[in-house]
Amino acid sequence: MATKMDAREIALKIIAEVETGGAYANIALARELGRRQLSDQDRRFVTELVYGTVKAANTIDWILSHYSNRPLKKLPAVIRNILRMGIYQVFFLSRVPASAACNQAVELAKKYGHVGTVKFVNAVLRSAARNMDKAVYPDKASQPVAYLALKYFHPEWLVKRWLSRLGIEETEALCQINNETPPLSVRTNTLRISRQELMDKLAGEGVMAEVSDWTPEGIVCREYPALNGLNSLKNGLLQVQDESSMMVAHVLSPQPGEFVIDACGAPGGKSTHIAAIMGNQGRVLSVDLYDHKLKIIDENSTRLGISIIETKEMDAVKLDTLYFGQADRVLVDAPCSGLGVLRRKPDARWRKAETQLEELPKLQAAILASAANCVKPGGVLVYSTCTTEPEENEQVVKGFLDTRSDFILEETGEFLPQRRPGAFVQFWPHRDRVDGFFIARMVKRAVSGGGCDKN
Repeated sequence: MATKMDAREIALKIIAEVETGGAYANIALARELGRRQLSDQDRRFVTELVYGTVKAANTIDWILSHYSNRPLKKLPAVIRNILRMGIYQVFFLSRVPASAACNQAVELAKKYGHVGTVKFVNAVLRSAARNMDKAVYPDKASQPVAYLALKYFHPEWLVKRWLSRLGIEETEALCQINNETPPLSVRTNTLRISRQELMDKLAGEGVMAEVSDWTPEGIVCREYPALNGLNSLKNGLLQVQDESSMMVAHVLSPQPGEFVIDACGAPGGKSTHIAAIMGNQGRVLSVDLYDHKLKIIDENSTRLGISIIETKEMDAVKLDTLYFGQADRVLVDAPCSGLGVLRRKPDARWRKAETQLEELPKLQAAILASAANCVKPGGVLVYSTCTTEPEENEQVVKGFLDTRSDFILEETGEFLPQRRPGAFVQFWPHRDRVDGFFIARMVKRAVSGGGCDKN
C-alpha cells in the first residue's frame, strides 16, 4: 500500500504532465493509476489531488499571490506545482491537516529542489496555513464575475456568459456542480442482459448502484471498485455512458433492419446504443476522422457482441459524396466546446476559449448540411452536442432549417424516455443532474419541398 507521501508524489507527477506536457488530466491519471498498485483510499486521494489542483489552478495562483511576492512563472515548474498542491490541501481539503500538507510539501521540495526552494515552500505554505483569511474573495454583490470565477474555479469569460443568461443564483449552482465529482453512469447492454440482472451482477462485484430515472437501460453507480477490474465491463454487459448521452439514441429511435449513419461516431457510445436498440439487425455506419478512434469503436463493438457496426475513416463534411439519400436515420453528434461536461474533465475549463463559439458553429453547420443530404425522404436527422451554448445548438439548427424547407423540426422532447416539452431539448447539470446536452430531432419531408439538391 502506498503511503500518503507516495500518493502526493504520484499526484505531482501527473499534474506536471498536464501543465508542462499538455496531457489531459483524466487520461494521465488513468494511465498512472493503471501502473500502480494502490489501495482504494490512495487512488481516491491521488484523484482528488490531481483533479482539485488542476481544476482550481487560477484560484490557487490568486491565493498564492497573497503569501508570496515571487512570480510563480519564475519558479521551477515542479516547485510551482508543489506549492499549488499544498495550497489546495490547506484551503480546500478540510480532512487533511494543514501541518501534514505543509510537511509533505517540504519533503517533496527537498527531493525535487534545493535548500533555497525548500525554505521558500515551507515559508509560503506555513504563512498561508496561519493566515488563511488574507485571501478574501471579491464581494459577490458588487463583483459577481470575479467572485464566482475565483470561488468556483471558472474562467471569467464563461461566468459572464452564464450570468447574462441564467442570473447569479443559477450560475452559482452550475459552477458549483461543475466542481463536484459526478457519479459513474453505465448503459446496460440489452443484447446480453436485462438491467435488473446487471444490477444484481454489479452488486456482487461490490458496486453500489441505482437505476436511472432518465433511461430504461441506465444505471448510476455511487460507489465502485476500479473499473478495469469489473467483470461486467470486461464481459460486455455494460458500456460507460452518461445518462444524457443515452437519450440521444432514443430520440433517433432507430428500427431493426434500417441503415443508420452516426456522422461523428467515436468513441462509440451512441453507435453501440443505436445498434442495441436495433437488436443488432440492420446496418450502422460509424464515421470519424481518425483511425485510432475508430479502433476504439471496433473494440467496444466486439466486447459488446455487436456485429452490425461498420467504421469508416472520413471527414463528416463529405458524407454526402458517398451516401447521398441512402440513410433511414442520421445522427450528428457534432464536435463542440464541451461546456456541458466540465465536471468530467477538470482541466477542460482552462483549455476553452470564447473564440471557439465563433469557429465551431461553422464546422457544425457544414457537417449537419452534409449529413442531411444523406437522409432518405421520410427519414430522421438528429443533431446533438454536449454543450450548453446557443451558438452551437439552437442557432445551428435554426440556421440549417432556414435553408432547408425539406426538413421539419419535431417536438424532440416527445421522443425522450421521460417526455418533456420542447422542440429543442437542453439538459443542464445543475437542473437535471446529468451532463449538459442538447438534442434536436428533424424529419425529412416524404415529398421533398426543395433544398435537397446535391451541390
